[in-house]
Amino acid sequence: MQRRTLLKASMALTALGLPAFPAWSAPGEAKTPDEAFSMAGLKQRAQQLAASPYKSNKNNLPEQLAQLDPLDYQKIKFHKDHGLWAGEAPIDLRVYFFHTGMHFNTPVRMHVIDDDGMARPIRFSPDMFDYADSGVDATSLSEKRLGFAGFRMAVTERPGHTPELLSFLGASYFRAVDENRQYGLSARGLAIDTGLPKAEEFPDFTAFWFERPAPDSTTLTVYALLDSPSATGAYKFVIDAGAEHGVVMDIDSHIYTRAAIERLGIGPMTSMFLKGTAQPTARDTISPRMHDSDRLNLWRGNGEWICRPLYNPAKLQFNTFADDNPRGFGLVQHDHDFDDYRDSVTWYNRRPSLWLEPTNDWGAGHVALMELPTLGETVDNIVAFWIPEAPVTANDHLHFAYKLYWTPTPPVSPSLAEVDATWSGMGGTREGWIPGDRNPDGYARRFAVDFVGPDLATLAKNEATDRLAVDVSASNGSISYRAIHPLAEIGGVRAVFDWTPGNQDTTPVTLRAYLKEGDDARSVTWLYQFLPPEPADRHY
Repeated sequence: MQRRTLLKASMALTALGLPAFPAWSAPGEAKTPDEAFSMAGLKQRAQQLAASPYKSNKNNLPEQLAQLDPLDYQKIKFHKDHGLWAGEAPIDLRVYFFHTGMHFNTPVRMHVIDDDGMARPIRFSPDMFDYADSGVDATSLSEKRLGFAGFRMAVTERPGHTPELLSFLGASYFRAVDENRQYGLSARGLAIDTGLPKAEEFPDFTAFWFERPAPDSTTLTVYALLDSPSATGAYKFVIDAGAEHGVVMDIDSHIYTRAAIERLGIGPMTSMFLKGTAQPTARDTISPRMHDSDRLNLWRGNGEWICRPLYNPAKLQFNTFADDNPRGFGLVQHDHDFDDYRDSVTWYNRRPSLWLEPTNDWGAGHVALMELPTLGETVDNIVAFWIPEAPVTANDHLHFAYKLYWTPTPPVSPSLAEVDATWSGMGGTREGWIPGDRNPDGYARRFAVDFVGPDLATLAKNEATDRLAVDVSASNGSISYRAIHPLAEIGGVRAVFDWTPGNQDTTPVTLRAYLKEGDDARSVTWLYQFLPPEPADRHY
């Protein structure tokens, strides 16, 4: 399956308020006996699986399921009284299952781990679902072992109120909400060959095991087996659904390779950026801003903080940021002001951020950011992940442990001033441009970066911003103008600068800027990349 097909179908579900990426369960599962379960046993199983040739688990869905469109798929409802631990009052957590349908035909086996440590298969039955007017004839499915499409988790907050908090559906994709109860970006178990000039490989979670939670607990432990042509994996997810401000997942992953992998992506996260402050006219829509995330934040191993606003490019952009034992990175939805979106349908102001914190030694490598062009909001076009520096060869065992925080903002923040917003527009002339008042020296692009922070608020209020300077550089072209303006109203300052191209500069331009006072940095590092227009198109 190609990325565009997978994402298009997934985001069609997201637009309906459904989590994306359904999968399904294997024929013959009903005969699977109970068996003792442990993480050590799961790791051994994944390692043994990697030692054998890959066998695709994909099956052909019955036509009436394969041809479902998102609207009809949405009509198939799981009967909640069939959910795990339904009716057991001391347990507040619930696990519900999704049906098969549309493009998704990879088997996913479900199991529950009883108190004695034995794993019991969860049997699929059409009686678990209400097919309503979906167009699916339930009676014709009764003799088919179709299995489940994935699972979602909910927690009882009060009688009659059990909101959905997360879902694992299709390939190795999963997502969660924060305190605003709104789905946004997705995470994956593993990425293989993302952004290369060849087909991307999408590993699948092929089985899940659920530990029975303690009474009154909001923590669920889930184990998963991953399989793909190039690798297998054993995963443990300790999911805290009662964490402050959102959902926190403690993940322990063991990857076993079948073959050498050119580009292995650890902790991948996928989001959407259509237009924002720096690209208000990137697409012609009535909404002023449209994005699930607006920046990539990095906390490097050496302590440096980087803010990289996202960009909707004309063609694919792939960038990497070298690091050694990163402290964290994530795709962030910084702007949560409803007035900046004016969207009461998709509620972009409620979308969560996703922050990754490594919890073991990750060593040297790169944080990768891929930005794809998109014309609409129904396709994820942003991907971020970690690439280990050491080559990944056949028969490797790789261990990565990390936490994922699904919260409105990351759980950590820098001590320096942060980036509030990025703006861009015509440069090389005075503000308040009127027809005929153009830069006689040619094209320039102006950028304004608003920084906020307690110390900056004091400087802005006293208009003592002459103590600050903006240190800015460009990968090509030149910086032709710099200025600092106080913004007391937001408790910060605005750094303004113009980029002027060289004679033939049509390659992507990377800009780097930060505030300094003397030799001391006073802000995080702002990075931005954009593609300048062709010389013939450089006009206003």
